[in-house]
Amino acid sequence: MINIFTRRSAMALAASAAIAVTAGAPVAAADWKPQKPVEMVIMAGQGGGADRLARLFQSIIQKENLSSMPILPVNKGGGSGAEALRYLKDNEGDAHKIMATLNSYYTTPLRTDIGVDITEYTPIARMALDTFVLWVNADSDIQTLDDWVAAVRASGGEWKMGGTGTGQEDSLLTAMLEEEFDLDITYVPFKGGGDVAKNLVGGHIDSTVNNPSEQMGFYNAGKSRPIVAFTPERIAAFPDTPTAGEEGHDIVYWMQRSFVGPKDMPAEAVAYYTAMFEALSETEEWKTYTEEKALMADFLTGDALQAYFLEERAKHADILQIMDEGSS
Repeated sequence: MINIFTRRSAMALAASAAIAVTAGAPVAAADWKPQKPVEMVIMAGQGGGADRLARLFQSIIQKENLSSMPILPVNKGGGSGAEALRYLKDNEGDAHKIMATLNSYYTTPLRTDIGVDITEYTPIARMALDTFVLWVNADSDIQTLDDWVAAVRASGGEWKMGGTGTGQEDSLLTAMLEEEFDLDITYVPFKGGGDVAKNLVGGHIDSTVNNPSEQMGFYNAGKSRPIVAFTPERIAAFPDTPTAGEEGHDIVYWMQRSFVGPKDMPAEAVAYYTAMFEALSETEEWKTYTEEKALMADFLTGDALQAYFLEERAKHADILQIMDEGSS
């Protein structure tokens, strides 16, 4: 049984950062402000949860005037985020580049030798922990986790679970399910969570473990069905969907939604962006979004965020080892 639930209380910013937030753009020590548009690098392709969330952040920043310069989302999802990781490494010290992370922030450097060490990046802010749900097509006869397990076993290895990339979050959770129930699942990778959701309702795959934000539109249209949530408690948006724990299986998994900067980002730039995201975390639009899309808002910065990253990296290394042993 695998449980990688981690939650830390949001911590106050260190006094040395001397960050103040006003009604307009954040004001940091020495009144540093970006001098040109800021690239918001996204470790995923267009259409998935990471992409939509990053563009939501960009939209809120613009509407609330939280940055003195435009924020420009840039997708670099190649190689399960390796493209984005290398890009940030190759721009050390750049005060005008930030990166929106997901759990491939840990797994891609662990699986692929791309010359990246995440301890060198500059932690800025964790905005939320995203949730995972097991989904089937609404036309399916599957109503419970037991139904799903029975159907997978009956398929004789032909059950198709859609997800975003091999070695990324969806495939890790799939491996956890295989381990827990001794199943043989055919994992089908897609470029983004949006494609996964479309293929489920189109009947091209049998199930997914999409984030709620990726499936919500189809769920509201009655085209997909949530079977079980991989959270400690039921998700408010799906009050009738039990957790895996309620079904007797200790499987809990989160997707972190955070931002980092390149190595050696100037301290005054770190302070500026930290203040920007703290202000964003207090907006009504963000609070409403997290409630509607089943995210757990959990703001974290600085050394505490770096410690969280390293703890999660260790846990993901264990999951990857289980995956490798299962395939050997």
